[in-house]
Amino acid sequence: MAMTDLSDLEVRKLSGSLGAEIRGVELRVADGDDAGLIHDLLLEHMVLFFPEQHLDADEHLAFGRHFGELESHPNLDFERERPEFFELRATGGEGGVADEWHSDITFEAHPSKFAILQARVVPEVGGDTLWSNACKAYDELSAPLRELCDGLTAYHDASPHLRPERGHIHPVVRVHPETGRRSLFVNEHFTRRIVELSDAESTLLLGHLTRWIQQPRFTVRYRWSAGTIAMWDNRCTQHHVLNDFEGERMIQRVTVMGDDPQPAASLPRWEPHGSKTAGFWRDGDMRRQLKIQHAASA
Repeated sequence: MAMTDLSDLEVRKLSGSLGAEIRGVELRVADGDDAGLIHDLLLEHMVLFFPEQHLDADEHLAFGRHFGELESHPNLDFERERPEFFELRATGGEGGVADEWHSDITFEAHPSKFAILQARVVPEVGGDTLWSNACKAYDELSAPLRELCDGLTAYHDASPHLRPERGHIHPVVRVHPETGRRSLFVNEHFTRRIVELSDAESTLLLGHLTRWIQQPRFTVRYRWSAGTIAMWDNRCTQHHVLNDFEGERMIQRVTVMGDDPQPAASLPRWEPHGSKTAGFWRDGDMRRQLKIQHAASA
């Protein structure tokens, strides 16, 4: 049955930083009012889990469309009947396992807004997923480091998808368009270089920020059961699959179109770093993307 207000729901927080398990709604018959309540819960908890839903592909797509236009994955272009709906399979830890911390497709100009994933087949042990609260990670940086990061940008590319030519430059800190909170927007999977720093400086700062956001105190860990739907806000979280399982793991997913990450400060605060060292070749893709984005904004 659909719900009428939040009192119809059982909401159980899963950690001190983010995550809640929701019972009392059948997502297959959720309407626009239900979606509005779920949206509000998502802004509060950042990632939601709905056990025992067992949606088929059409029901999954219909639920996703309550939250915006759906998109296909830019680098999973295999033939399928429903381009916005895709499956990832892994056996024994090999296959479609997102086992590095990341926000989805940050190499795109408009990274995804929400992801809605259903676990269809889960291993007996292992294969849990972790999410991290990127707002809390930003808030707990020291004030001088927050101020520095507010004025920086970073180059992201699709090298993990074997498409290194696809990339985009985003602010290191983005402002959530609905909550107004600031969050770190760099990740170990897709972020290559901080534009305004030298290669050596960028390596140090990116390494610190990506390790910082992975601290257990910012995270929630979820043990899947078949038929569970997870929905997360990609604008303020990162996630990571534990590649520690045997047997089969299969998930199905739809993705809600993203928006333009807005910076925390007026950019650019500093010019891009012009390397004078023998390692200047590392900056080629970043410089090319800078020219593309400058031309587009002119």
